[in-house]
Amino acid sequence: MSPHMSHRSERLRRRFAEEARAERPDLSQLCLLVAAVADSSLDEAGMDAVQMDLDRLAGRLPFRPGGPRDWAAALAELLGTRCGFHGTAGDYQRLESSLLHEVVRRGRGLPILLSVVWIEVARRAGAPVYGVALPGHFVVGFGPTRDQVLADPFDGGRVLTGEDAELLVAGATGAPLDESMLRPADPLDVVLRILNNIRAWAATRPERADVALWAVDLSLLLPSHPARLRYERAQLLVNSGDFLTGALELDAYAELVGVVDEGAAERIHGQARAARAMLN
Repeated sequence: MSPHMSHRSERLRRRFAEEARAERPDLSQLCLLVAAVADSSLDEAGMDAVQMDLDRLAGRLPFRPGGPRDWAAALAELLGTRCGFHGTAGDYQRLESSLLHEVVRRGRGLPILLSVVWIEVARRAGAPVYGVALPGHFVVGFGPTRDQVLADPFDGGRVLTGEDAELLVAGATGAPLDESMLRPADPLDVVLRILNNIRAWAATRPERADVALWAVDLSLLLPSHPARLRYERAQLLVNSGDFLTGALELDAYAELVGVVDEGAAERIHGQARAARAMLN
């Protein structure tokens, strides 16, 4: 990594950490900072341009169309029908499907990124909108829980019946829909889920360990994250040839785990010793 790129990356990560710890984190800004880490061509002007695109789309919505179902219909008509935003099976194979600037440009993406577009456009227009993190398939909710209307941006914003939602959950988990699954998703949980998707994409592509590493690094900057990500980061460092740093992080994670599981801690210390042996 060049000194310039290193400085740019550090600056973006610092901004990401600051935004994540803001009183009201900005979902679109966090997504664009993730995209800028992934794509070195996305500069400040490019990020501003995406925000302006979202503003323009919001300006094309009807003024206060009515209740939650009317808002869902208006978003589906604008974004799904007129602008052609939707997803396909092939989108799961592309890193661009997790990067907001590319999703806005292409009109294609994973369910969660298309939902971010829906949320950000609707929010700017004054809609009562939020993300709903159904297992395996992210959707958008409009209105209070008692009158909630769900829409699926991956399917062009199709309004979901209760049975549709149950089928989505059953298809992903084999379990019934639980009411707790319909709660509004916290913006930081949305960002963590996006980073999890990026890590999953990279996990099947060993040549893209660099992507897995920055996705873990950003996840660790979030105020709340799984502790096991520290173990994953250490393994990525070892696998990429940074044996000493990886070993140090394995030992640090082992100390953390040792409080509750001495056997697991000893196994991780053993992995650290093995990593150091690779230096000889």
